Amino acid sequence: MIAFVFPGQGAQKVGMGRSLAEAFPICRDTFAEADAALGEALSELCFEGPDERLMLTENTQPAILAMSTAVARLAVSRGLRPHFAAGHSLGEYSAHVAAGTLSFADALRTVKRRGRYMQEAVPVGEGAMAAILGLDADRVAQACADAANGQVVSPANLNAPGQIVIAGHTAAVARASVRAKELGAKRAIGLAVSAPFHCALMKPAEERLAPELRELAARNPSYPVAANVDAQLKRTAADAVDALIRQVSSPVRWEDVVRRLVNEGTNIFLELGPGSVLAGLIKKIDRSVAVFSVEDESGLEAALEGIAAHRDRPIAGREA
Repeated sequence: MIAFVFPGQGAQKVGMGRSLAEAFPICRDTFAEADAALGEALSELCFEGPDERLMLTENTQPAILAMSTAVARLAVSRGLRPHFAAGHSLGEYSAHVAAGTLSFADALRTVKRRGRYMQEAVPVGEGAMAAILGLDADRVAQACADAANGQVVSPANLNAPGQIVIAGHTAAVARASVRAKELGAKRAIGLAVSAPFHCALMKPAEERLAPELRELAARNPSYPVAANVDAQLKRTAADAVDALIRQVSSPVRWEDVVRRLVNEGTNIFLELGPGSVLAGLIKKIDRSVAVFSVEDESGLEAALEGIAAHRDRPIAGREA
């Protein structure tokens, strides 16, 4: 069984999608559709930059969504059909566009505002994020609790075993990073981000975004989408929208999402969009599954060949 998975913020890079748009009309048309929906040259920003504009959160989010949607449409045009989908943070919107829950145009306009609301929720410099490596989730949570001192700091991305990102007030994140190393973490690495995503400091952004999401003409997804907020499969429009709302200030439970999809029978993960971050995380979570990353034509061909070879293989320990 195949799951489409979609990357989140941080995967962007200047030049993404250009070769696909040049080679495939379906991708070129997708970028043109994005430009029309936003009334601006998003495709030019993806293809040419400049990097400092692409890195602005309100530009990054629709850019990655457009790139991921172009790749997903291409994959479907080549005969690939998922049984499930999921996305990391922003990528959950890409998953719902692919599943038909949200229209592409609505999702583009929504994530552009989402990016702006998230950026505006916390003044620059007052929030931070850090990756804690080599420490289990319970001890990371303990480090955050020990270091809070009345401020916000909490697990924000539970990405894979031994790879958890924390977020909150800048000073609290620094204290929690020190405490995590005292508790046995191998490393604590500050991340170059513009805001402390997926923590309580994002509640103002969630409250601004909620009524806009509820007003969208959402439909039941054509296949289940595993939500970041609880790793549950969303099968209705109402549940999907609720999960997208709660996602803003809640941790991304990516490890749980992947394990849920594997438990449902997924043995092939297809990462669609820029980069290969999710492929690396998935292999850390479960080495028995096949994972392919597609961001260009060569990646697509490699995935098609690999999927043909893996499609009928059972997951390790599971009956065929």
